[in-house]
Amino acid sequence: MRELFIKWRYYGLGQTEYKKCMGIIFSNNISGLRKANLIAAVLTFFFAIFPIITENDFAKTKIYLISSIAAFIMYFFSAYKKRQFNQKKQISRSLIYILIFLFFMNVMMFGLYLAVWANTEKIAGSFIGILICVLFLFNISPVLYLCLMLSAVITFITTVILYKNPLVWNYDIQNAMFAGIVGLIFGWQIIMNRITMASTAKKLENERDSYYDQSTVDELTQLKNRRDFIQTFCRYNSNYRETDHFLCLAIMDIDFFKNYNDHYGHPMGDECLRKIGKALNDLNAATKIYTARIGGEEFALVWFEEEAAHANNVTSQVIQMIRDLNIPHEKSDAAPYVTVSIGLHITKCGVTDDTQILYDMADKALYTAKRSGRNRAVDSTSLAISA
Repeated sequence: MRELFIKWRYYGLGQTEYKKCMGIIFSNNISGLRKANLIAAVLTFFFAIFPIITENDFAKTKIYLISSIAAFIMYFFSAYKKRQFNQKKQISRSLIYILIFLFFMNVMMFGLYLAVWANTEKIAGSFIGILICVLFLFNISPVLYLCLMLSAVITFITTVILYKNPLVWNYDIQNAMFAGIVGLIFGWQIIMNRITMASTAKKLENERDSYYDQSTVDELTQLKNRRDFIQTFCRYNSNYRETDHFLCLAIMDIDFFKNYNDHYGHPMGDECLRKIGKALNDLNAATKIYTARIGGEEFALVWFEEEAAHANNVTSQVIQMIRDLNIPHEKSDAAPYVTVSIGLHITKCGVTDDTQILYDMADKALYTAKRSGRNRAVDSTSLAISA
């Protein structure tokens, strides 16, 4: 029995698989809320106009306007939360359910007034069918769907009996019960199909991300590779054109690495690259400076600074970080341990769309650092050597 409930509770997907696609489900729900509230707000606003024109009834207009304003408020709030979700990729699960409940209550109260209190004709049962169909817009749990559907049916039946003529409410009750039964039969299936599609989309997204990671990560160092570096550097340069920050590009090369491989052997050379790769990965995790391996012993770093002068502090820290690894290098003319040389180029964001020019400037600074004795960083804008 418990297994059947769990299967029903998670639309036959299982709890683990269901939770994996919660992000897509919540995104769809917040989008559905935004659209549904906009439609409800516009329709109820037009409903508010008719009583004035046809009946000169300002009381009805007030009721309709209250419902319209409530829907507009929820529309703008949903739109704001949607933007937040797009930026942070997280949103409160309880908040979404509260918004769905408020929207449902707004529509139900409007329907009760329109179909029961303000009208003696046989339309209450028809309106509850619309109300239950509204629930199909959202990917909600079966428990919540069942509670909302039953509450709507019971509320409509109770108010119809209390406030309408017995000659009329018999018809309304039949329609209300029919709508509830149809909603119970088809609601779970409709939402299940939508959630199954969300689960499939999540699997495809995970596979795509996995394939992308495999194609953009250097296997030896676990840093991003040259392909990802080119894409990221171009994206940084184009996406931050309007900022006042400086875009910093550093090209780093291991000093006398060929001598290291010849003396210690390629397996030790690979181990050296792995240690430097780990250090750069740790730097990325701690500071969000983008790091990549773009060649055999060549690496790249990309980041932003509010003050151009701060960029030289970063390159000095990186040089010291590599020194602190204390990897022995007997065949180096720069030091008895592994060192690096760095070429740095700093530019105002949006100065040029040609990232090749920026790369060439950093590369020239790197060769200046090598000609100046290595184990140092050179800034292309001043070519000032800092040991």
